[in-house]
Amino acid sequence: MASQRQEKLGRLIQRDLSDIFQKHGQELFHGAFVTVTIVRMTPDLGLAKVYLSILAHPEGQKLVDELNEKHLTHLRYELSKKLKNQMRKMPELRFYLDDTSEEASKIDQLIDSLDIPPAEDED
Repeated sequence: MASQRQEKLGRLIQRDLSDIFQKHGQELFHGAFVTVTIVRMTPDLGLAKVYLSILAHPEGQKLVDELNEKHLTHLRYELSKKLKNQMRKMPELRFYLDDTSEEASKIDQLIDSLDIPPAEDED
């Protein structure tokens, strides 16, 4: 269970990262549509796990890996400029692919493909 402070900082980071991605998204994501779905903070507020939903790009995990390897320091710097009055220390950032919507559509397809015979009336 996350504390109120963890949730508040997660929402702040989510909002400000979304702004950064809007401004620099073209060069970061090569035209893919990216949404910050949720940010989870560790209890010590030292790490922010950022979950991204990536649409219109076949290799979403590759983009997330590139983000973690090449652009992490720049994004952390940009974020720290926006949050300098709300946080003493900027947490580390780790980006993860949020594939919840893909999993939900797979489950929907499985349910739709089930062949369930109609129930027999017991009159």
